[in-house]
Amino acid sequence: MSRADEIYRQTCIDILENGFSDEGLEVRPHWADGTPAHTIKKFGVVNRYNLAEEFPIMTLRRTYWKSAVDELLWIWQKKSNRICDLGSHVWDEWAGEDGTIGKAYGYQLGIKHQYKEGMFDQVDRVIFDLKNNPASRRIMTNIYNFEDLHEMNLYPCAYSMTFNVTGNKLNAILNQRSQDMLTANNWNVVQYAVLTHMMAQIAGLEVGEFVHVIADCHIYDRHIPAVKAMLEKEGFDAPTFKMNESITDFYAFTKDSFKMENYQFHPFDFEIPMAI
Repeated sequence: MSRADEIYRQTCIDILENGFSDEGLEVRPHWADGTPAHTIKKFGVVNRYNLAEEFPIMTLRRTYWKSAVDELLWIWQKKSNRICDLGSHVWDEWAGEDGTIGKAYGYQLGIKHQYKEGMFDQVDRVIFDLKNNPASRRIMTNIYNFEDLHEMNLYPCAYSMTFNVTGNKLNAILNQRSQDMLTANNWNVVQYAVLTHMMAQIAGLEVGEFVHVIADCHIYDRHIPAVKAMLEKEGFDAPTFKMNESITDFYAFTKDSFKMENYQFHPFDFEIPMAI
């Protein structure tokens, strides 16, 4: 069983056994049939992954990691809010008539800000500091821009990354306000673990820890049977993660720059309803 499987299992069991149910309360999300989408949740979940030991992808069911990486590059490389720039259709339901998701995610990372060294967007500033000021405790991004929330079709869930260099290792913290454990947990973990690998490589560093901080970590009521079925399975060993080691330019990475060797996973026979 991979370490990601172990952490996923522990988190889900804790939610199911000790979490708070909002059934009976008024909630914003709903199912396609109009029924309120209730959750069981835990507050303030912190999961730690040692990227130097293994890559944190789960095997209890398949994570479509190439699509996850494609979305990551859409946000962090292309800094786009246009769904036509994305290879998958995961954002289609959030697109407006203009074909964008509003001033959310990649749009925010692409806004340039004034620094004493000149104008940088958030991504380029991270790269600059990792290469020129790695001892800094200010290497971070934040896309939860209150001024633009009214023009976002969806408020950012994973909203802030903090990078910290310790010795020759790059550590990172992802802050997330809300996490749907069935549909998106390992998807997000894979994305930002890959991002940490990318940033480490271009800065000439080794990967260290990836820490995932989740404010509201929940399982939707209609997802509980699928989660329980997954928890009954025995996972496989983690695959071997490889990336093109010749790349030193952050913007030269593509989704084909990465490989997941010997990735085994269990079949998943459930249709996953989406809360909206």
